[in-house]
Amino acid sequence: MSPANSQTKTPLLDALRDRTNQPHAPFYAPGHKGGQGISQPLIDLLGAAVFRSDLPELPELDNLFNPEGAIAEAQDLAAAAFGAESTRFLANGSTCGIIAAILATCGPGDKIILPRNIHSSAISGLILSGAIPIFVNPEYNPDWDIANSITPEATASALEQHPDAKAVMMVYPTYHGVCGNLRAIAQITHQYNIPLLVDEAHGAHFNFHPNLPEPALSAGADLTVQSIHKTLGAMTQGSMLHLKGDRIDMKKLNRALQLVQSTSPSYILLASLDAARQQIALHGEQLMTKTLLLAEKARSRISLIPGLSVLEPLNTPGFAALDRTRLTVKVSDLGITGFAADEILHSELGVTAELPMPQHLTFIISLGNTELDIDNLVKACTFLEARRKKEEESSATSTVQDVTDVRKKEEVRKKKSERRSPMSDGRFAQSPTLPLSPSPPLLSPREAFFFPAETVPADKAVDRLCAELICPYPPGIPVLMPGEIITPAAVDYLQQILAAGGKITGCSDPGLQTLKVVRQ
Repeated sequence: MSPANSQTKTPLLDALRDRTNQPHAPFYAPGHKGGQGISQPLIDLLGAAVFRSDLPELPELDNLFNPEGAIAEAQDLAAAAFGAESTRFLANGSTCGIIAAILATCGPGDKIILPRNIHSSAISGLILSGAIPIFVNPEYNPDWDIANSITPEATASALEQHPDAKAVMMVYPTYHGVCGNLRAIAQITHQYNIPLLVDEAHGAHFNFHPNLPEPALSAGADLTVQSIHKTLGAMTQGSMLHLKGDRIDMKKLNRALQLVQSTSPSYILLASLDAARQQIALHGEQLMTKTLLLAEKARSRISLIPGLSVLEPLNTPGFAALDRTRLTVKVSDLGITGFAADEILHSELGVTAELPMPQHLTFIISLGNTELDIDNLVKACTFLEARRKKEEESSATSTVQDVTDVRKKEEVRKKKSERRSPMSDGRFAQSPTLPLSPSPPLLSPREAFFFPAETVPADKAVDRLCAELICPYPPGIPVLMPGEIITPAAVDYLQQILAAGGKITGCSDPGLQTLKVVRQ
């Protein structure tokens, strides 16, 4: 029976179940020995059964780095389901897949063309490989403060200027569900006989419904990395790398994956990839139809709430299609930031977004969501608008009561000013644009990473070369990376994100009072 006709099978899940149920005396890792050594509080939380399946690379379970049995069969089934010629399971998330893709195609000094809003994992790949980034700035939508995709024209221009590039990488879709014209970019890239690598972390579901954007492999990608856990039914950290065509050296890719994957992968996690593949292969269109209907209900209801707007497909460069299961709601017209709205929804209403940004919130609607979830989301958004109206009415009443008392009125105004965040109007105080430099770093990311560094006050770091990989997370897009010149706009952007309640990763000083720079 060919893999395409045997999607009911779950070879790795079955092997793990069989081995779990076989009585034996374990004298191998892990130390808890099938859960017998697990602490009671953890058993109380997760139950005892899961630990009996926490097994290592036993002969019956195959080996991730030399698959010949259950893992090999499970990967073949996944390739058939996702439209690939070959698939590799990833136990270290899409991060290891992105790094391996760069290591397999680029060596020290080789050029790679990629968008400047790439995920931080790609920068890690540049540091490890020694490759030289040729950045292409994505198109920017100032109304929504959202970066779209890179365009075919920008990609063609970069390749004309750097015909010796070894690969092109693009993000498809973006965190907000925006898809660029991947098919055109693939055609341009292949004119130079180099591979198109795609960070498709948020698009694992595309292959299973006609009303979703075209999958990257179908559009011409040579390699794509998908976070199965983000939009499908695998456990967190479970991802896949898919290949199509002969532009990628399979042996180099396998060696690269050995460098970045754990030698002790979780078989529970790997089995969840096998199970998620079976689920989406057999029931994908039904599950995605339900998901799309839930998303449309949320869109239509939230778009009617005064002060809120929902991102819809836009006829702008870098925006060829939108994943309609990804819901982005602009809240800045309510006079609050996405960070403030996220805090209210999460702490007060039990509704948690995937991505808060200065002007908006982004929600992932997936096969795991329910009608009740959508109702709660709509109620939460309605609460935001009602809260705004209540605050406006309260402010107006306060003004009338205090109009005869100038001193009291001034005190009220002063207190309100003190409470106001630098981004309380939902926009950056200085600039609404994410300050991403399209210029190549003066030092390669690898050189800057290993170069001697020193710590200086943030205001003294301007015009120096950055020695850190600093990014708001999520979405994990670096604002500063090793080798880039630190600009006033970048420092201001990061400090305003922090002041508004956002999270910054990669900086040795979490308060951003100091920055690490390349020593002069």
